[in-house]
Amino acid sequence: MRNSCFIIAELSANHNQNKQVAIDSIKAIGQTGVDAVKIQSYTPDSITLDCDNEYFRINQGTIWDGTTLYKLYESAFTPYEWYDELRNCAEAEGLKFFSSPFDQAAVDFLESKNAPLYKIASFEITDIPLIEYTASKGKPMIISTGIATIGEIQEAVEACRREKNHDITLLYCVSSYPAKPEEFNLKTMQNLKETFDVKIGLSDHSLNNDIAISSVALGAKVVEKHFILERTLGGPDAAFSLEPSQFKKLVSSIRTVEKALGHVNYSISEAKKRNRNFSRSLFAITDIKKGELFSDDNIRSIRPGNGIAPKYKNEIKGKCANDDISRGTPLSWDLIKNNE
Repeated sequence: MRNSCFIIAELSANHNQNKQVAIDSIKAIGQTGVDAVKIQSYTPDSITLDCDNEYFRINQGTIWDGTTLYKLYESAFTPYEWYDELRNCAEAEGLKFFSSPFDQAAVDFLESKNAPLYKIASFEITDIPLIEYTASKGKPMIISTGIATIGEIQEAVEACRREKNHDITLLYCVSSYPAKPEEFNLKTMQNLKETFDVKIGLSDHSLNNDIAISSVALGAKVVEKHFILERTLGGPDAAFSLEPSQFKKLVSSIRTVEKALGHVNYSISEAKKRNRNFSRSLFAITDIKKGELFSDDNIRSIRPGNGIAPKYKNEIKGKCANDDISRGTPLSWDLIKNNE
């Protein structure tokens, strides 16, 4: 990943099990200016059980309440047989293409496809064996922190480092769908960097771009948001996904923020030099005769900035004019006679 913010469009379930929608979505993503498109690699059977008891029913106050885990993932998963065609489409659009694996078999599948990096989803952060196995492949690791305690985040980071994998980015994530601004506490994202000595980013489920843009100003090197071709398509993630025009604005705003952040620079640019003319300096405010003493009555700090800096006023007061000076003349050192 490059030094500028790595912007990811998460396709997730927003293809609604239609491969052509997935392809059309990737083509649209390619027009937004993002860096990458991400999918998810699992099957309903690899991620849960087809079971209808209380443990498998969703009833946690989410947008998915009323169904079972199996039915949700049955409608949301991306078939493995689509992978090559989706990757080829993404690469033709100049996009990096990668995935979140949800079990070791998915990692093996993605390795067979030469996956360039891996993303561990927020709900998988406590699966340390999965993180260790994924990290062992030596690819960059992006890990969402959504549901984790700080201790669990530490365990995930240590799992990567045990496998000699130190290319770790922690994505601060509010596991609320959609997430409200007051839930974010973005300063926590900065604390992740300080605490774990890793790169940081944001997995954003809010309904607009403000929070993602703000995260870049706070040091995010990765921003991930869900993408949907048209929200009217519906689907499990439609409610908190951005349409193409919104994503394009997100990318543009992030790049603008990056330009504005720049680097530490106290040099005086040409524009600053020109504008220094509007700063204050010392001027003669009356006609001053040669030999006359400088005082508050005949010199003053005023605009423009062509004369001696105002900080020298007290040093000049009480000294003599070295020549006749007309009212409105900027003071210069050759006009001031030392009284020594």
